[in-house]
Order: sequence, then structure tokens, then C-alpha cells
Amino acid sequence: MTQAISTPAAQVLWVFGTGGTISGRAADPKDVLGYTAGEVSVDALLGDVAVPDGVSVRAEQVAQVDSKDMSWAIWQDLAQRVRAALMQPETRGVVITHGTDTMEETAYCLHRVLGPAVAHKAVVLTGAMRPASALEPDGPGNIADAMRVACAPGARGVALCMAGRVWDALQGQKLHSGRLDAFGARDGEAFAEVCAGEVSVTGDWPQPSGDAWAHALAAEAPWVELLTSGTQASARALQALISAGVEGVVLATTGNGTVHQDLLRAAEAAYAAGLPVVRASRTAHGNIRDGHPQAIPHAGGLSPFKARVEMMLRLASEQQAVLA
Repeated sequence: MTQAISTPAAQVLWVFGTGGTISGRAADPKDVLGYTAGEVSVDALLGDVAVPDGVSVRAEQVAQVDSKDMSWAIWQDLAQRVRAALMQPETRGVVITHGTDTMEETAYCLHRVLGPAVAHKAVVLTGAMRPASALEPDGPGNIADAMRVACAPGARGVALCMAGRVWDALQGQKLHSGRLDAFGARDGEAFAEVCAGEVSVTGDWPQPSGDAWAHALAAEAPWVELLTSGTQASARALQALISAGVEGVVLATTGNGTVHQDLLRAAEAAYAAGLPVVRASRTAHGNIRDGHPQAIPHAGGLSPFKARVEMMLRLASEQQAVLA
């Protein structure tokens, strides 16, 4: 159900709720760990949040899940609703409340599938590290900041806003399990900050992705798995996945894209036989820069998790092309 949160205005700011800690509730307000995610509606979350001047807010509940359980089906619904909202002339921008565990994956997915729809409007994802029931929840402040970012002059692209800092969908990622400022960039800095209600842009707004994957989510979710290379890595897991029919594999590599020799030999053979395989560094920061020719391509600066999303969308897009 869509509900207007403030008085009507010429421009509309959409807020889509998907659940997460930001909508979590615990029996004891002092308990910031033993909560249940996805308990509080997006309408309730917006109850005490100041709306930027000149816009009215429309809220829709897309899902109510712990983001560890985010799914392709929710992505399908969310992307469809966001795209429809962006296509409306009166829409100023979009905010999505989301659990922090997979926020970076959803942000990257939207970046890849929305394409030109965010060429002149922004989609900003935000969440919280404390549940809504906490004595001092961080969710309301993060939502207020995300609203201001989405309404800022020149706002465009898909971004993540947490604890007063803003990253594009390629760079933003969760780096800490518990701090309020749990997010950071994979390689670089935040491109904007929000302080005392003012948005300060120090970098470039996110560049919209090409429209290559616009219809990818219409397909069924491809089966893409993540395998980690490290001490005593072997080919057994990869061989089992191939036998079971896996459609793609992302190798979470050590350092600068390196893979244990036993796993590498099997992965190269699988890649040569036609299985999509890509390397992405398991390190928290940095890009892969190969010093020697490699049989298996790398994902550049994408984390293994975003590289997996990329492969899923690529394979799904290929499915759609075959059906067409």
C-alpha cells in the first residue's frame, strides 16, 4: 500500500522498505543484538523523520526480511517498483531501507539493471546497525541523510548512505560487523558527506551503468557459487559443483587475484570447457592487476560478492536473449 507521509508537493520522494536491522525489534530496548529483523513497517520508520523541503514522501513495503535472506525474487519486485517510480516525472528521487548484510549486493544489482533510469535521479540505499527498538537507534538519522542525498542538486545514480557518508554502488561495502560506521569504500573514498543536514559533494555522482542488464531480472536466478582460495584449497568443491550443474563460479582469490595451484588447474579446465569462471580478490580493498597472462578473467575492483551478482545478471541476460 502506498501512503503519503507529508503534505502534497510538486515533487515526490519514494521510500521503499525491504526489512533489515533498521526495521528490527527486540523485547528490551537495551538489547541491540537479540532482535528480530523486519518487524517495523516502513511507514512507522518514517514517522519521526524530517522530510526535505519541497517534496512529499510516498512509502511502499516491498519486503520484510533479514537481508541475509535477500532473494532474486525480491530484487525482481524491487527493481520493477523503483524503475516505475523513477519514470514518473514528479519523482525527485528514491530511498531504499535495507539490511546492511547484503545492502552492497542489492545496490550493485540496481546499478546494473536500472541503467539510464538513474541518469538524472538518484537511488539511495540506507540501513542501520541498531534495531528500531533500541534506545538510540541510528536508523532515523540514516534515513534523513539518505533523503537529503536523494534530493540534492545534481543527484544521480545508485548510492549507499550510512553514518553520514555516501558511496557509489561500485565502491560501497560493509567492512565492520558492529560499528555504527560499518561501511567504507573498496578502493577510494566516499564521494559525499551529510553533516548537520547539509550534503557536501566532494567527488563525482555515480555514473549510471549501461542498459545491458535491464531485463536480466525477468529470467530465473542462475546458479552461481562462490569458492574461496586459501591454504590447502583443493578442486573437490569445484568438481562437486560442476557435477551438480552449477552455471557459474566466482573464485575469491588471495591477494592480487592468485589461486591455489590445485584449485587453479581445475578452474582453468572448467573455464576452457565453457563454464563461466571469474576471479575476484578476497581482500577488503584494492583492484586485481595481473602481472602475467591468465586463463581466467578477473573482476577488476569488484568484491567477490559483487562479482557474483555481475555473473548472475550476465547469465540471466543471456537466458533472456535466448528466449527472445
